[in-house]
Amino acid sequence: MTASVEVWTGGAGLPTGFVRRAQYAEAAGFDGITIVDSQNLSGDPYVALAMAGSETERIKLGTGVTNPFTRHPAVTASSIATVHAVSGGRAVLGIGRGDSALAHLGFAPASVPIFEDYLKRVQGYLRGEEVPFEAGANVESLKLANVPRSSKIEWLRPGRFPKVPVDVAATGPRVIRTAAVVADRITFAVGASAERLRWAMDTAQTARSAAGLDPGTMEFGTYVNVVAHDDPEVARRLGEGGLSLFARFQAMHGHTVGPVSTEGKRTTEAIHDAYDMTRHNRAGSPQAGRLTSEFAAEFGVFGPSSYCIERLRSLIDMGFTRLMIVGGTREADPAEVSKAEARFVEEVLPALR
Repeated sequence: MTASVEVWTGGAGLPTGFVRRAQYAEAAGFDGITIVDSQNLSGDPYVALAMAGSETERIKLGTGVTNPFTRHPAVTASSIATVHAVSGGRAVLGIGRGDSALAHLGFAPASVPIFEDYLKRVQGYLRGEEVPFEAGANVESLKLANVPRSSKIEWLRPGRFPKVPVDVAATGPRVIRTAAVVADRITFAVGASAERLRWAMDTAQTARSAAGLDPGTMEFGTYVNVVAHDDPEVARRLGEGGLSLFARFQAMHGHTVGPVSTEGKRTTEAIHDAYDMTRHNRAGSPQAGRLTSEFAAEFGVFGPSSYCIERLRSLIDMGFTRLMIVGGTREADPAEVSKAEARFVEEVLPALR
């Protein structure tokens, strides 16, 4: 593992708890930490990230992930740029089409065209550019002496810190292709199968080439469901909440995308059909009950530390520069989840350095 490869963890909840989580992650040796942006299920992410930026020194801080619906792109850009300034340039904007945040407002994920437009606007704001008003802008109806003709984050000073990287969480080919052209980074949420990950990387690199961009300059990360335990079945049960969540992304609209085994297709579509959004990311949920040992071995990394090290190193060898570790689900068994995370920190993480 080279210095350019980062290992991230995640958090959720109220800002005070997230600050403690970020401090722990920094001391444990993680390179970055994300916080959930799902307003009905967790506290405000930008408050939490800014507080963590003031109470940590090294660890990178990101949304995991935000969406193109609940905030205007200028608000999103200003919020993450504020975290960037407070933390000394350590912020990353993680963004996807939206899931639980939108579902709890009664909406499905944003369409790909809406997502692409939002990404372009956020990027413009973060670069310090003048961003054209959206369709329907009516400020001129005020009939004032003068009004803004476009939108810009006036307080942002490009050059003080490097631009905030925009990192798209992507599963399907349309989002991957969009991110490859508009975003700075892509973090795949397609599981740990080498076949699916190669497909995702190839899709992104082909899209960049078609757009006249250098395919070698795009940074790739991947979300990986990982629980270290001597018994793979126990490990799977400890991580079943997150595993069922990421498995559902493969069949967001009921049909699995990308190359997949027969078992993978059957399981992801069964999870979609059983998914209870009111028990999102929960152990013991109906969707978790559709998981199988065969699928868990294909899609995630569950087992002894030596096995976890081997599987994660294989991802590093594929060229991934970020591993976003999705560990145990607290509701499964808090004490056992804590033991599994400690084992990852003590045995797996150092072996990846």
